[in-house]
Amino acid sequence: MERRKFLQQSAVLGAGVALSPSVLADPKRPDSLRKITILHTNDTHSNIETFPVTHATFPGRGGVALRHTLIQQIRREEKNVLLFDAGDIFQGTPYFNKFNGTLEMKLMSMLGYDCATMGNHDFDIGLDGFLNAKRYANFPFVCSNYDFSNTELRDETLPYMTFLKEDIKVGVFGLGVELEGLIMKANYGETRYLDPIEMANRQARHLRMEEECDLVICLSHLGYQYRQNKVSDIVLASATENIDLIIGGHTHTFLDKPSYTKNLAGSLVLINQVGWAGLALGRIDFYLGERKKHKGFQLIPV
Repeated sequence: MERRKFLQQSAVLGAGVALSPSVLADPKRPDSLRKITILHTNDTHSNIETFPVTHATFPGRGGVALRHTLIQQIRREEKNVLLFDAGDIFQGTPYFNKFNGTLEMKLMSMLGYDCATMGNHDFDIGLDGFLNAKRYANFPFVCSNYDFSNTELRDETLPYMTFLKEDIKVGVFGLGVELEGLIMKANYGETRYLDPIEMANRQARHLRMEEECDLVICLSHLGYQYRQNKVSDIVLASATENIDLIIGGHTHTFLDKPSYTKNLAGSLVLINQVGWAGLALGRIDFYLGERKKHKGFQLIPV
């Protein structure tokens, strides 16, 4: 979505989407639905402060403090909340140049992120630079298709994570964009890039079948969609099974609402991305029953 269109629609989208009464949990029903709220960001690019009120496009928008207020409000209203990021935490303002990513990690820890994946710009100060910044993060990084075995990041990332909120089990894994030709070789060293579709099918099947997760989520820094023949979130969804939600990044795509793509089994996969610079907070509400899943969503302007 163009940024101008995003701004025009922000006031409407902030109110969210009304859900039918059948979606709401009813404690009198034996099949009472369980609710979990997924919050997410992507491509925040070291945007710590709110944009100046004189900014031509985003006056008074964004910033970590405003995002923190929104997140805390939602946590007060909802019992089961998870907060994720789809990469490119680094690069974009003098804060990154000054603090080499440590400030971003400290602030994300204060905001209570549960998990993140790595974007290409998170390699901008090399593997040792990322490792130093990561020491200030109290949340894990999931990277399923970067093999760091022969690098400084060996054993520093996980292929997947599981989270239990009441009796709802959520599995999360991460996928990154191919680094060759995108960033300097010296910045990623001996990192091996693994096929994202193959790894997604492997991780999603494990999370669904072995870990018995109610929801399987992919944090993707592959990009939403391309004109050329390149793996994207749309391609990933159609070439895999067992994924319920793809939280995307890399292409800075403002989606006014999530898109749906059928997977290999004919089931619908939800795909969402919230632009860049922390200008919006994504929210997906899943209502889980014995036989079906209902979804509500919001694009919340910051």
